[in-house]
Amino acid sequence: MDVGIIIMSRTPSCTRSKSWLPFLNLQSLRISSVMWEYVKTRSARLAPGSSWGDPASRGPCIPQPVTHLQSQQCSPAVLLHTLGSCSDPLFPHRRPCDYIGRPQVTQDNVPVSGSVTQISHLQSPSRHVRPVLHRNVRYNCRVIFLNRRILLIRPKMALANEGNYRELRWFTPWSRSRQTEEYFLPRMIQDVTKQETVPFGDAVLATRDTCIGSEICEELWTPHSPHVDMGLDGVEIFTNASGSHHVLRKAHARVDLVTMATTKNGGIYLLANQKGCDGDRLYYDGCALIAMNGHIFAQGSQFSLDDVEVLTATLDLEDVRSYRAEISSRNLAASRVSPYPRVKVDFALSCREDLLEPPSEPVEWMYHSPAEEISLGPACWLWDFLRRSRQAGFFLPLSGGVDSAATACLVYSMCRQVCEAVRNGNQEVLADVRAIVDQLSYTPQDPRDLCGRLLTTCYMASENSSQETCDRAKELARQIGSHHIGLNIDPAVTAVVGIFSLVTGKRPLFAAHGGSSRENLALQNVQARLRMVLAYLFAQLSLWARGARGGLLVLGSANVDESLLGYLTKYDCSSADINPIGGISKTDLKAFVHFCMEHFQLPALQRILAAPATAELEPLTDGQVSQTDEEDMGMTYAELSVYGRLRKIAKAGPYSMFCKLVNMWKDVCSPRQVADKVRQFFSKYAMNRHKMTTLTPAYHAESYSPDDNRFDLRPFLYNSSWPWQFRCIEDQVRQLESRGRQDLDGVD
Repeated sequence: MDVGIIIMSRTPSCTRSKSWLPFLNLQSLRISSVMWEYVKTRSARLAPGSSWGDPASRGPCIPQPVTHLQSQQCSPAVLLHTLGSCSDPLFPHRRPCDYIGRPQVTQDNVPVSGSVTQISHLQSPSRHVRPVLHRNVRYNCRVIFLNRRILLIRPKMALANEGNYRELRWFTPWSRSRQTEEYFLPRMIQDVTKQETVPFGDAVLATRDTCIGSEICEELWTPHSPHVDMGLDGVEIFTNASGSHHVLRKAHARVDLVTMATTKNGGIYLLANQKGCDGDRLYYDGCALIAMNGHIFAQGSQFSLDDVEVLTATLDLEDVRSYRAEISSRNLAASRVSPYPRVKVDFALSCREDLLEPPSEPVEWMYHSPAEEISLGPACWLWDFLRRSRQAGFFLPLSGGVDSAATACLVYSMCRQVCEAVRNGNQEVLADVRAIVDQLSYTPQDPRDLCGRLLTTCYMASENSSQETCDRAKELARQIGSHHIGLNIDPAVTAVVGIFSLVTGKRPLFAAHGGSSRENLALQNVQARLRMVLAYLFAQLSLWARGARGGLLVLGSANVDESLLGYLTKYDCSSADINPIGGISKTDLKAFVHFCMEHFQLPALQRILAAPATAELEPLTDGQVSQTDEEDMGMTYAELSVYGRLRKIAKAGPYSMFCKLVNMWKDVCSPRQVADKVRQFFSKYAMNRHKMTTLTPAYHAESYSPDDNRFDLRPFLYNSSWPWQFRCIEDQVRQLESRGRQDLDGVD
């Protein structure tokens, strides 16, 4: 029969997925961080042509050798798997839903631990989960099972408490390294496991042929990870079911952490990562892997609509032992290490007939480019939001510029992934598509056809709009297949401004017509806000007007750089239901649009990329655009990305940023010019910080996102003159200028 170790956590989609059915064939030791769980299931593998749950499928058991490792992702699941001797089946006909774990703990609404019991004792799986309370302290735990018995409850020792995470709000870390206590099981669990107490604490598992340790998510990222001391104490297999969200270019960090861990200390590392949207701004991108002694032996997909993915590698434990024996410094440290408590398990991962099993070969990790990551990650996030919100599609104000074009391309990329998943036989995706389009017989084959059913684009023209942007929007909509609408907002603008004039007796004018800057800005804001009102009106009623059911999610298209500076109108069409590009820089968006032009065959994007970015809110000059974004902002998008990273990642205020940029930009800017740029950025940032409180929920893709809800928690009321900081900058500039004059005098 199949024997294995499964390390799991899950997304809500996995509770409904029949992709779990093959794992009913495993007699497995389960290292769980899920809120539901399977008990030990029937033995034997499938006979050819039979289905899971069919008694006839219990074919002969075929022993196989060596340590056969499978890494399974269901947001994550890692399966450490070997084939061994047969045993009698316990429950040959039960489905996954027949065994549901009792909810135990949660991390920001992400289920992270569970205990097993039968469904007769519990309600169905729910996102309202309970913590593991030990001596009245709430811990975030992993529970390890074998054959309906709990072997160990392993509490998390390092909690994520920065950026997007607030684990310390809910849990206490286990601080008693290499110590265990007795945990008294609830009576409902005792009825199933026939145990009264189980070990609770920091321990490892000793099987008949190896030693297995467990890390939990954040612990891999700490300066002194548990795998270091575990490896020194003889642990040969490390398992980690992680909840690491996607950020552009982050895959390198994950791979480096795992490979370096096994390079310095030897061992086998199985990492699985959560998959899917967390119901918020984060997307967990999968990317499971199996590594040994500094090399990768299996790589999982980084983005996918599949609920479950299985990786396999056949590895020899003797390779770990010989590798470690040659590292003298490691062996000296190992001779002094304090031992871990060991939970002895009558269980083996290998068998005697392993000589003929060919071991797996190392593979080269294949990284996505940032443009590819953008084409996949936010698209999967959009799909999760669409199917889970039970809406009928998306509504996008399409302006003909790069940002809204990038958002449209993401929806088109989503449609391509959905069609590919259906072609590959994903029945869950097919069922979701049919429910969304309200056609039980529909099978998506052409991404353009699907895009026409799911995406409505709208060009909202005004007297300040050019024919060029209108044509670009229309052509892109035609090429991706979206249902496109063209309308003019001038009657609404005239009506609103007319109400103001009727009440006050004054009529505001654009600056081009002799108006003040206040009048000019107010007239621009009226146009932007009316577009938002019309967007929601059409999102609610456009399908009704076409005789179809449901409503549409409004998509925003403000990028992270514009949000950082506050270059947007509060409650304009940047205010939407969700924003798939709100965490992506303008530079990366342009690279993504260029990627779509080449890989999706969308030539309309070439004209969009070549055009200057403009809001088109001010009057045209001779029919041509007179307003560009970078002129309005007073800085380039490339400069904004630099400011954003220094502000958030380097924690730089005005003076610190000036000191760094004086050196970074010394070849292109004088100290005085750098000072002017820094003052301009921080003045506008401070004045517009209040806009961050109303930002549309956006896909988190950048480490300098200004998201005020969860990631970038700062005041939104600043003194925009920054008197002390700007005075320090001015003093430093004068010193540098004086020193420069002295150097020139010395040359003369």
